[in-house]
Amino acid sequence: MNELPIEIAPAEVEDLLKRGTPLRLIDIREPAEHAICQIEGASLIPMQYVPVRLNELNDPAARVIVFCHHGGRSLQVVDWLRRQGVENCQSMAGGIDLWSTQIDPAVPRY
Repeated sequence: MNELPIEIAPAEVEDLLKRGTPLRLIDIREPAEHAICQIEGASLIPMQYVPVRLNELNDPAARVIVFCHHGGRSLQVVDWLRRQGVENCQSMAGGIDLWSTQIDPAVPRY
């Protein structure tokens, strides 16, 4: 049983980053969406490529935070990752849109 909740709030992600907690931010949006806005330090792995890049996401040294536009796709990806044995992953609730409104208004909304 995974002890991490499947979702994490943007404010919690920001707090973990500020505290220096090892995190891997994974943006699963499409390249066209990524071109509009991104979170600094996040890696782009579009949703369709997650299965072939699974080995990159199974990182016991860092918590994996997956996000998309509003949080729906990332929730599906985290559910799938957990079924593949990647336990230390979470979906950022509200996606990059909520990040923009709550954490960093410099990140454009679309």
